[in-house]
Amino acid sequence: MTVPVPSVTRQQALSWRLRRQHLISGAADATEVVRTLGAVSIFGSDADLAVRRRLASPGPPGEVARALADGRLMRTFSFRGSVQLMAPETAGAYLALRAAGRQWALKSWVEHYRLQSDEWPDLREIVRDVVAGGPVSPQAVADALEGRARFGHLAQEFAEPNYTFLKPFAWQGDVALGPDLDGPLTLHSPATAPAWAAIPPLDEAGPAAIRDYLGAYGPAAPEHLDYWLGEGLSAGRSRLTRWWADLEADLVEVDVEGDRRWLLAEHADELGAGRPETSVVLLPGKDDWVMGPGTKDTWVVPSRQRTAMTRGANPVLVDGVVRGTWKVHDGAVVLDAGELPDEAAAEVERLEGLLRTP
Repeated sequence: MTVPVPSVTRQQALSWRLRRQHLISGAADATEVVRTLGAVSIFGSDADLAVRRRLASPGPPGEVARALADGRLMRTFSFRGSVQLMAPETAGAYLALRAAGRQWALKSWVEHYRLQSDEWPDLREIVRDVVAGGPVSPQAVADALEGRARFGHLAQEFAEPNYTFLKPFAWQGDVALGPDLDGPLTLHSPATAPAWAAIPPLDEAGPAAIRDYLGAYGPAAPEHLDYWLGEGLSAGRSRLTRWWADLEADLVEVDVEGDRRWLLAEHADELGAGRPETSVVLLPGKDDWVMGPGTKDTWVVPSRQRTAMTRGANPVLVDGVVRGTWKVHDGAVVLDAGELPDEAAAEVERLEGLLRTP
């Protein structure tokens, strides 16, 4: 007997996603926001605004800095080689995927850094010992390596510092970036965050990351995972295909106006019962709402808006779809989005309140 595929409208699907991403009703705290989204970019976007727009009771600007300072959030190298905010309890799964490619074992790396792949465990142990009492400057690691027969030549990579060389230590959970967003670069152990859950085995991390993605960005298709976890974390298409197959019993196919998408089965009733509601949401450029599915996804980014979103313009969402952009001029939020629903006025007022520094 063939099980019928449930059908929903695109507006239903996007309304559900807006709620899942805390854009209709806010989250309790910054950790919940970042845990839901997976990662929030530090560079090219206003991470603090992205988080505070999703809070039920947002405080003054600086929420991200406060959460980093007390260990509720961490920042590290992950997606696309850049720096992201992550929730300590889920960061390890994403880092496991990023480390799976073992970039440090490539012939070019071995030859350039004069470091064999089997020498990494001893080097990592030295680095972990130095940063355990951090935050410390990368120079502290350089000082610990100076003069060592096996690793002395690598001291300069930390003294400079060489960000490319630092990244594998972050991916393997040896270091995280210090909490100060405005000062010089520092390193500390991710274990300083009380909820740090370490790096899980790869075949646990992969399915967990897929479940997290579908829970925040669903209904989605395998190509969205290729973009988010494949291009973003270099997880490898064959691994993603295998993990998807492993989760098949937990997924349900949904027909969204002719598009085949998938969702966690536990969310199917909630999606089907949801009713679209008109909404206007203003977000910072390169927000996860846009970057999670990618600017090629015309559900969220119509083709005429793609160039602006790729360049980092601030999106105006109407029912989850980018309809224009906004900017601040003389202290006021100015919209460039044509005719908008009445809800736009309240959203502008909300955003101006979030941007206002006490």
